[in-house]
Amino acid sequence: MNRRIWWMFVVFLILPIAGFFTTTYFVINGMVLPFDQSILNMVKPLESAVLTKYMSFFSYLGSVGPVIVISCIFLLIIYIFYRKLDEVILFIVVSLGSLGINQALKFVFKRDRPFEQIIAETGFSYPSGHAMAAVSLYGIITFLFWRNTATVWGRILLIIFSSLMIIFVGFSRVYLRVHFPSDIVGGFLLSGIWLYITIWIYQYVMEKHYERKKEESKGNSLT
Repeated sequence: MNRRIWWMFVVFLILPIAGFFTTTYFVINGMVLPFDQSILNMVKPLESAVLTKYMSFFSYLGSVGPVIVISCIFLLIIYIFYRKLDEVILFIVVSLGSLGINQALKFVFKRDRPFEQIIAETGFSYPSGHAMAAVSLYGIITFLFWRNTATVWGRILLIIFSSLMIIFVGFSRVYLRVHFPSDIVGGFLLSGIWLYITIWIYQYVMEKHYERKKEESKGNSLT
């Protein structure tokens, strides 16, 4: 990678890191509660039996079980159709890493969930595991299938689908009042950072592998 690309990597990494640390600072010191409460108050009038049903569905899609099932389906698609073991490994690393980071930080911050919940949830609140899982899962799906999708419309539909899934999963957790909005923001930022770093490392490793193979091929052609 040239110097310009490394500079871009650093810049686009610093921004979400700064956002996450700022959000975390506000959460730890209770400074974000007025913002959280104002958003929860704005969402509350939207409540209805029908919308609760749909939001519960999207919230369920962000749970561990469905995420594992969806991940396995896409892993099979990647391997069967593209036969790229390196992409399968990347998918697994992103997914498991996101889960591990989330669980570790929940026990570090130990933030309680909102009191008035529409559905019962236990455990700590910050950062949101559902938000992190959504960004990691649909983010890596977008990255891998983008590489293997040739048409512009195919890529546009891929981005629209992934973006909507991330938004709906995140919003569902606020709507159901099992997370504060800042939990979702923190989860989105943290998972975005993890996804960004792993993709860059993957591309760097693959680029070095390609260059090494190219040099070996050139050497063999000269002998």
